[in-house]
Amino acid sequence: MYLITVFGNLLIILAISSDSHLHTPMYFFLSNLSFVDICFTSTTIPKMLWNIQTHSKVITYEGCIIQMYFFLLFGGSDVFLLTMMAYDRFVAICHPLHYTVIMNPWHCVLLLLSSYTISFLYSLLQSLAVVQLSFCTNREIPSFFCETNQVVQLACSDTFICDMVKYFAAVLLGGGSLAGIISSYSKIVSSIKGISSAHGKYKAFSTCASHLSVVFLFYCSVMGVYVISAVAHGSYSSATASVMHSVVTPMLNPFIYSLRNKDIKEALKILFGKKKYRG
Repeated sequence: MYLITVFGNLLIILAISSDSHLHTPMYFFLSNLSFVDICFTSTTIPKMLWNIQTHSKVITYEGCIIQMYFFLLFGGSDVFLLTMMAYDRFVAICHPLHYTVIMNPWHCVLLLLSSYTISFLYSLLQSLAVVQLSFCTNREIPSFFCETNQVVQLACSDTFICDMVKYFAAVLLGGGSLAGIISSYSKIVSSIKGISSAHGKYKAFSTCASHLSVVFLFYCSVMGVYVISAVAHGSYSSATASVMHSVVTPMLNPFIYSLRNKDIKEALKILFGKKKYRG
């Protein structure tokens, strides 16, 4: 599954970079999403595979904090990139005449840098809050990686500040991003309703179908992780939800975009030499 995730997302990046027809804002954000998905999965799975191979489940305190930091960094970047992609579809469908002006290369790079900067600050703040906690002795984390909620629950000191940072970030960043996606798609739906022809409606909606599928899968897996962690007392249910979020979702993203996207299919055929380059 890890190899499929890496090579699948890598193929998406190579297909987009090798085909000049895909050098558009939508595919610019998609290639970055694929890169982030590779990094997101690589923060946890290689360590887990090493633990299985060596029959050792030990991770140092420093290693745990570093893993947590990068997991939050790339997880936050995932959220913001999905929001940027929703905004891109909103501009393309609701303001098509101004699309090239609004989504110019400089604006796209600025949006991308903003998402990475906010994710960096979020992960840094969350990690620093965890560092302030004290742990009595060697503890066992009921998961296959250093998941923030599980680590905080093992602390011997007061976790009030850490919990406040966690909930504030979840509401402000996660909730704000979700609100942005919902707002974009509500306006997209209203705009699509105004299209007279059935073919025009289908064409407009088809450009959003893959992104909607990925958003639904991502947020459902995130909700599953936090709801199950809060409700279930067994570690098996929580670990299963974490696998869905950190492994299965990044693995399925390339399939969703390649199977439902004609442009990506054409680019992959060109990449593998099964079709001549489009002039």
